[in-house]
Amino acid sequence: MREGSLEAPTRHPIPWRDEAFYDAEKLDAELRRVFDICHGCRRCFNLCDSFPRLFDLIDEAKTGELDSVDSAGFKSVVEACTLCDMCFLTKCPYVPPHDFDLDFPHLMLRYRAVEHRAGKVGFIERQMTETDRNGRLARTFSGIANWGMDTAALRGLAGIARDAALPKFNARTFEDRARANSPKVNADAPAHGRKAVIYATCFANYNIPAIGMAALNVLAINGVETVVVHPECCGMPQLEHGDIGRVAKSASRVSAEMKGWIEKGYDVVSLISSCSLMLKFEWPLILPENDDVKRLSAATFDIAEYVVDIASKEGLADGLVPLDGDVTLHIACHARAQNMGRKGAELLSKIPDTKIDVIERCSGHGGSWGVMKDNFEVALKVGKPVARQAVKNKPGYVVSECPLARDHILQGMERLDGDTTVPGLSHHPIQLLAEAYGYNT
Repeated sequence: MREGSLEAPTRHPIPWRDEAFYDAEKLDAELRRVFDICHGCRRCFNLCDSFPRLFDLIDEAKTGELDSVDSAGFKSVVEACTLCDMCFLTKCPYVPPHDFDLDFPHLMLRYRAVEHRAGKVGFIERQMTETDRNGRLARTFSGIANWGMDTAALRGLAGIARDAALPKFNARTFEDRARANSPKVNADAPAHGRKAVIYATCFANYNIPAIGMAALNVLAINGVETVVVHPECCGMPQLEHGDIGRVAKSASRVSAEMKGWIEKGYDVVSLISSCSLMLKFEWPLILPENDDVKRLSAATFDIAEYVVDIASKEGLADGLVPLDGDVTLHIACHARAQNMGRKGAELLSKIPDTKIDVIERCSGHGGSWGVMKDNFEVALKVGKPVARQAVKNKPGYVVSECPLARDHILQGMERLDGDTTVPGLSHHPIQLLAEAYGYNT
């Protein structure tokens, strides 16, 4: 056995349908095995707060070793994990195929799955994961919904930090706007002939439709015929709480619906990095035997990845002009976890005479984790190096492949420099490319 591994990490299918997966004693034994390896290594000390919490537990224990740590303390370690996958992909030398076979994020997922089965996920937490239902209801009363989520009473009930930025609901979904304002496809573009079905995602559909419209316009001017669909949520919110069975049902339904488009020659383009990660990597590990899921995984591109693919193979359509300001781009953890390279940066590099500063470090947000009152200050602390660098850059725009991370970074910037103003309203790099083509989304 070698010390560490220089080989590419591989992941095993998640055995969530095996009863042994939920056995409390076996789970505790595996936690102790993995935590002891982490204790002896500590390379991940500067990632999320899980590792400082784990190391503090051990260091403050009677023997200074894991044998004197009460298993009840492990819960705080699990709670701090945002399933960003950065430890697995960028730090840990003991991931498979190494003999230690360590997959820290999926072990945290297993712990949460055991808790979910035991009914330990609260009612409010479960309701917050219902992004499709919440989006459909809130769009009807978007003004009231957005006002309500800014009140101390509702935030207190939901356990959301008073100062945390929350995404607003939009009265008109991306699907609605795409039907009403479908752009003309440029038949003279080098990539004309491509076809793509855009997976709208909950966030772009209900919260920031401008991301979807930007993608639609960029693809149209580049000759791509598009169709917009949103069968249902990818299941990432449920995955965060260990409801793997619910994710599996979503994966089966969405992949079955997408099958017809793929068989017609359409590529699948996802607009949000977390959703792209689910379709491409998490679903095949949850349902490894499902041919529809495999087919969808192979056909799916993140939006930045897809535009870069066009640029490298056919070339982009003419018409890009410089932006009115420099750009600070945050590479989201779930974009990095797709192992596709810095596609957001490659996309923005196509804009002429525009300075792009790239930050490739965790924003600290972690999906819904970072807005909760018990986590918000920790999330800002984790993301402080990103905010500090962004303030130093003095950008005209701050964007991220994770729009929630972008807003979190802005809050961190404001904490560091109260005079910070970011004139650009765009959240995602695809919006800046659309702007460079002359579209106001």
